[in-house]
Formats: sequence, C-alpha cells, structure tokens
Amino acid sequence: MAPQPGEFDWGFKLQFMYGSDARSIHSLGLFSDTAATSIVQPDLVEGYLNLHFPIISEGGLDLKLGKFVTLEGVETIDPRTNFFYSHTYIFNVGIPFNHTGALATFHATKWLDLYSAITRGVNTSIEDNNDSVSFHGGVGLNLLAGKLTILATTSIGPETPNNNHDQRYFNDIAITAKITEKFTSLTDLNYALDEVSDAQAFGIAQYFTYAINSWVTAGIRGEIFWDDDGFYVVSFANNHDPMRALEGQPTIDPRTVGGGKTTYGAITAGVNIKPPMPKPLAGLAIRPEIRYDCSLNDTRPFNNSSDRDQFTAGIDLIVTF
Repeated sequence: MAPQPGEFDWGFKLQFMYGSDARSIHSLGLFSDTAATSIVQPDLVEGYLNLHFPIISEGGLDLKLGKFVTLEGVETIDPRTNFFYSHTYIFNVGIPFNHTGALATFHATKWLDLYSAITRGVNTSIEDNNDSVSFHGGVGLNLLAGKLTILATTSIGPETPNNNHDQRYFNDIAITAKITEKFTSLTDLNYALDEVSDAQAFGIAQYFTYAINSWVTAGIRGEIFWDDDGFYVVSFANNHDPMRALEGQPTIDPRTVGGGKTTYGAITAGVNIKPPMPKPLAGLAIRPEIRYDCSLNDTRPFNNSSDRDQFTAGIDLIVTF
C-alpha cells in the first residue's frame, strides 16, 4: 500500500535469483565466489530498506539503504519489465547492473523526481575494488498525464581496481512515449567514458511496440553501439571471468576476448503472448524473438572472432503468481 500524504512509512525488498544469468550480474563480495563453480549460480539481486518521509513536498522523500538495481537504462535485470528476451549492448556494457549505498528520491512535484545516491561503485556490495565512493543520480519527468516519461541518469566515480582518482562515467536517457493506446515508443540514449583508458562508447536503441489485441503485442528494436576504442564489449568464456575483470584480475580462458574497435548494429523482432489462462497460470507470458547482429565497420567480433555477423533466435516463458 502506498503511504498516505503526511505519513511516515517503511518497507523492504529482497529479490533472489538462481540461474545462469546470475554469473554476469554478481556484485563484488556478495555470492561472487560462487562464480567459479558452475554456470548455474545464486545471487541477491536487491536487498534494501525503504523509508518514506512526508517532508518538503506533497510527494515527500524516499530513501533506499542497501543494495539496489541501477536507475539507468530502459531494460532491467527483472525480465517481467522487458519486452524482449535478449538484451541490448547498452544494458550489457553501457550501464551498471547494481549499486550498494543510499539512494534518495525527492518527489518535488507530480511531474518531477530528483534522484541522488552515494554508493560503493558500479556492481559492488560487501567488497569494493578501490577505496572511493561514487555518485549515482538523475532527473525524472512525468509529462502529458503519464504518456511521456523521461529519465536522465548518471553514475560517476572511480571504478578501476586500485585506482581512487580516475573517473568512469555512465550516462543514460530513457524516453517512453505512449503515442496511442496501442502504440508505444521507447528510446535509450547512452554515453560512457573511462578516464584511465580514455575510452568512449555511444549507444542508441529504439523500440516500438504495438498491441494487436488484449493478449498479443508485437515489437521491434534497433540498436547501434559505438565501441570504437574496443574497451566495453567483451565476450566472457569462463563462468568466473566477469568477476575477475571486476576485481582487476586477468581472465583465464583464452576465448574471453573483446570485440575490438567495432560499431555494432542489431535488430530484434518478437512478440509477447499473454493468453487468457486459469489460475495459477494467469500470469503466463511467452516471448519468442529473432535477432540479427553485425559489425558496421567490417570487424569480426562474432563466433570466436571469425564472423562479421550472426543470427540468433530465442524464447522464454514467464509465470507470475
């Protein structure tokens, strides 16, 4: 239940994951040792205390204390809020997965939210790979009676292992426009900069979805991601190599390679099918898709650095109850 105006309220959230995706989103110090054992691993995606203070404005101030997912990006770790089964380059390498610290959200007006957080850094929790904190925050706009939302966010801080000075910047603007009752546009704009390597990356992803009827929605997503310094996009071959990279340790599998100085293009088409079902399957969602990735500047980043492009097909089932 949402707090009433003028009332203090509190709550908490614990979200646990067990599966093959967990190996890619571990934070330092929390289940990170399990990444060396198996492709199927546990992870605590979020664990925080949430406090609501009825102060300053009608919407008040919310405070999260603990581990929480990033504000950045259109896509999320939780698949229930994503249209597609696969993720963008922006989600995988252009934004953080999670933070640990304190996040304040000030609901200044009905259409303006302000976010500000002090965290241990990108994808860190009980442990950190340096001794400096980072800033995470941004501005959220809710316009046209909710038909247009804009969320501009940033994460700034030293993220290189054993380096407390050089900054890494992750910046993102997510725009959702409800063009008609059935037709929705989502735009994700991304910019990243690492001062240590002087490496930049730019990304743009555009989504369109159309509700064909009450239980079938079709969608298409196009993306261009410029990693012209070859710093951000990496294919990890060993289950523990993502953690090794975060810790500043060398990867051990020679098949763990970067994509080189590549501009990536990707287009994905799919449908979300939510058929009328009796309980307990009333929340069933089926998400088939087909995807094409390619290098737009003739490098060969796919299939063990041998191909210029690739096709993939995927499908998953989601049941909520």
